[in-house]
Amino acid sequence: MANILDKIVATKRQEIRAAQDALSLPQLRARLQDAPPCRDFYAALAKEGPIRLIAEVKKASPSQGIIREDFDPVEIAEIYQENGAACISVLTDVQYFQGDLDYLSDIRQATSIPLLRKDFILDTYQLVEARVAGADAVLLIAECLDDSNLKLLHDEALELGLTPLVEFYRPENLTRVLEAGATLIGVNNRDLTTFETDLSHTVRMRDEVPESCLLVGESGIRGRNDVVYLEEAGVNAMLVGEHLMRQNDIGAAVREFLGTSKRLKSNPNTST
Repeated sequence: MANILDKIVATKRQEIRAAQDALSLPQLRARLQDAPPCRDFYAALAKEGPIRLIAEVKKASPSQGIIREDFDPVEIAEIYQENGAACISVLTDVQYFQGDLDYLSDIRQATSIPLLRKDFILDTYQLVEARVAGADAVLLIAECLDDSNLKLLHDEALELGLTPLVEFYRPENLTRVLEAGATLIGVNNRDLTTFETDLSHTVRMRDEVPESCLLVGESGIRGRNDVVYLEEAGVNAMLVGEHLMRQNDIGAAVREFLGTSKRLKSNPNTST
């Protein structure tokens, strides 16, 4: 029986074919000349200081359903930036997460910090889509890609000026991630086949990831204690979506995560 990840990947392949039928890859590439310049996603996370926050714009998930009813992606992104997030992750999967590529384009126009396209990237077409829409980085998931395509998409992302955040869950996939050339590595604390989470998974993998790479902890981060736990373990950044999206006051939740006591007047992590 297919698990949820298999179902998502199968759906994504259908979506890619439909998109290519509507607009060919050469036609899409022609739009790159109008794409905004890339902001440095990696540098925004590599700065000295406390653990950095990648705050996620996320309406729904397959495991939780609707996470936030009053969902205004641009307003949420602006709140993230105003309150100290280093980067913003934008979910663009339509069917399973109720995202949209247009959210990414709209957020790009309203914010100045780097943006990640969060999706199930399987094809070059999606990389070009991301770049055209204004993404500065893309997520690549090792569990979704064989060795050849993981390396190919990693290198093609770099050629487009995008930063690849290469994620894995199963420990045996770390070798594949490193062999693909990844220097920004995410450890997903959520098993994408069962959607169970274990925050200590990132901490266990910290010693396995080379110090020369930036490490991002993803999923299951629910409060300041979790943030401190990751920071003390040497994790460089965290990607947080669901917990922040459930809060009545998103800005206050971001500040609580970051340990800042008052509203920030401007974002010190801004990178243009």
